[in-house]
Amino acid sequence: METMNTGAAPRRTHRRLPTPLSALCAVLASAALVVTAPQAGADTGGGSPSPAKDGTDPAVVQQKIENAPVDAGPLAFGAEPLKAVQDAAGAAASDAACAISAADATALTLAPTWPEVASGSPEAPSPMTLSRYDNQQGLYDPQGREGLFFNPGVGLWQLDSAGLGANNGADGAIDAQDAAGMVAPYIVGKFCDAVNGGAAPAAARATSWTDWHACDEGACEDTYLRALEGVQADDGVGRYGGAEVRTCTFEGAEYECLHVDTAKAQGENWWADPGGGRSPVPKPFYVFTRDVGGTTHEVRSWLAEDSGAGTHVTVSRPFGGNARDSLTWNDGPGVCDTTADRGDC
Repeated sequence: METMNTGAAPRRTHRRLPTPLSALCAVLASAALVVTAPQAGADTGGGSPSPAKDGTDPAVVQQKIENAPVDAGPLAFGAEPLKAVQDAAGAAASDAACAISAADATALTLAPTWPEVASGSPEAPSPMTLSRYDNQQGLYDPQGREGLFFNPGVGLWQLDSAGLGANNGADGAIDAQDAAGMVAPYIVGKFCDAVNGGAAPAAARATSWTDWHACDEGACEDTYLRALEGVQADDGVGRYGGAEVRTCTFEGAEYECLHVDTAKAQGENWWADPGGGRSPVPKPFYVFTRDVGGTTHEVRSWLAEDSGAGTHVTVSRPFGGNARDSLTWNDGPGVCDTTADRGDC
């Protein structure tokens, strides 16, 4: 199909979040943390993706619900991401503990994506989507340098280290194939557990989506029913949503990495506007996973030439750790992008 307009502003007028935020509490999936006010220079406006349900403050939850309903019109999804969801959902349906067709499993898996990240648009969500609600102090560069920020919710399903993304990096969350391979059996499994427990189909579907606040008041049931009628494949939105697969070396080892530049986002990209949320849009960065001392870590790395920080900056998170209280920041060595022949080579 013809590539859809990916530069549109949000479809809804977003309510500005109340401030100050220092008195509000966010009860996270793995820990209870106090929400601190954004650092100087951070956005304070609302209206953007938040992570899969992690107990964010009530004002954010309410705004998420208000922005969830999707405008009338045919639903679109990236062609490669759609194929990935169809394959993963079909496999999940075959292995399911209840009777569910591949088509139903596909619609069930797709349903949260538009309400969660498209801000009311039926156009193709971006696999690159980065959360813009989160502003806990632990996500910021300790030195306060602009554009060095760890957005914890990532991808079509906003996989977050406080919940479903605890053992996944941004590279896997952006990769529609990897993400669908994790999310489809999870959602189908929850659906079957509910059905086998006696729930009616609609109630079971609602149970399968309880990890996403955007589904709290029926928006995902709407997109589910519409997805069953057909989803247009958008060839302009690829598997990685504009992120680019590279080969990188870091501290003497070679890794497959993703280069994430929000200016290149494919699909609904209004979240990449600096005014689109209360947390920062990050400068272009590399992301990969590596093992350190027997523990897998997600690593995000900013080159000095991309960030303007005057040095390469790297942040790492151990798998299983919540980014809000488990990040380690370091200046010095950076990645060498051997694909593009740039960086710390």
